[in-house]
Amino acid sequence: MINSDEWVTHLTELRKRLIWVMLFFILTLAAGLYMSPKVLLYIKNRPAAADIAWNVFSLTDGMFIYMKCGFLVAVFFTVPLALYHVWAFVRPGLTNDEAKKTFWFVPMAFVLFSIGVAFSFYVAFPMMVSFLSKMNKTVGAVETYGMDRYFSLMFSVVFPLALAFEMPAVVLFLTRLGILGPSLLKKVRKYVYLALAVVGSMISPPDFVSHLSVTIPLILLFELSILVSRWYLHRKELDNLLIDPKGGESHV
Repeated sequence: MINSDEWVTHLTELRKRLIWVMLFFILTLAAGLYMSPKVLLYIKNRPAAADIAWNVFSLTDGMFIYMKCGFLVAVFFTVPLALYHVWAFVRPGLTNDEAKKTFWFVPMAFVLFSIGVAFSFYVAFPMMVSFLSKMNKTVGAVETYGMDRYFSLMFSVVFPLALAFEMPAVVLFLTRLGILGPSLLKKVRKYVYLALAVVGSMISPPDFVSHLSVTIPLILLFELSILVSRWYLHRKELDNLLIDPKGGESHV
């Protein structure tokens, strides 16, 4: 059982790591605010926004958009550092072998997060904008969009999907720590499918094709997570057999 001194030590270390992450976030936020004009112009020239006039309905809209854009840039570049500190925080509780095998979590999670951002920004979000624009035109509505509403919609699509793409990395990490396994994932499969369908319907246009276009990748990610978890356990069993083929204690 952990005594009070150990609790204080863990909390102190956690505090230091959080401070480093927050300081880096502030620095990247400043850089993101500086880069915001170029990022906003790039987004504006994408097909999803090329034919949409951005309007502001209050004097503060432009400032809030700059801040949201800077926040997005800061989060994107802070994610790798935050993931590293998560690994470093749990590192003392791992053996050297476990630490080496789980360090891959940092680059893998960032790559998956980047893929999720790319998929949601270049595929899911344009699909949603196109559908909503067609729906507005069918009822004869005049399209007048505010910049703030446009970006709020984009963030509500990009971030949930980007986080969902972390699923294989998180499952593999928890499998390595012995918390999850393919058998448990299979048992909760139907509940996860239901949850992913709900999430897909919440962040996609209200039509069947769009629901499938978002929900199917989420389900495939979950199935990939099961395969990755099974692969790791199978490889671990093979490694144990190679190290100790007789099942006894090996000696070097």
